[in-house]
Amino acid sequence: MRSPTSVRTAALFTVFAAAAVLAAAAPVSAATTEFPQVPSLMRNGYCGGSIRSWAETAPEYPGRAIFNVQALPIGGIGPGPYAFAPLCETVTTVAWRNTNTGAAGEYRVTVVAGIYGSLQYALFQDTGPGRIDVTIYTDMPNLPQRASFTVPDGPPAAPGQGPATPEPAAEPTDQ
Repeated sequence: MRSPTSVRTAALFTVFAAAAVLAAAAPVSAATTEFPQVPSLMRNGYCGGSIRSWAETAPEYPGRAIFNVQALPIGGIGPGPYAFAPLCETVTTVAWRNTNTGAAGEYRVTVVAGIYGSLQYALFQDTGPGRIDVTIYTDMPNLPQRASFTVPDGPPAAPGQGPATPEPAAEPTDQ
């Protein structure tokens, strides 16, 4: 015997609602640090706009940060039949340096933007824990920006638990 469609639908919605409540109740310890916007010109026309960038960190991924880059809506004149709705690009670089360890790296991405901005570009970077200094700039005329943020070094200990101690090795016995 088959159950009516409305009963199956109601059961499905109940499961989704319960999952949403459980997901909403989960603690979130991520931190987002917004960097100053970088005003920049762009190629493939006479375009300009601002590049937005930020970093996300969390104890759940220690020693790592997610670098995000996104162009805000641009203005300008481009080639083709839709000259006042240009599609332009610039290579954006987020150069970082860990001031605690000396580790350094960069996230470089070609940002393609139009009158509605761009997609969000993101990538994990193994920065190591500590204070991270960043410089954001493009390959076109721009006003570079600097910022800093902190990457955590590990997940917090559960309440009532200290650091784990290893079990002592068993002594060998002679028989």
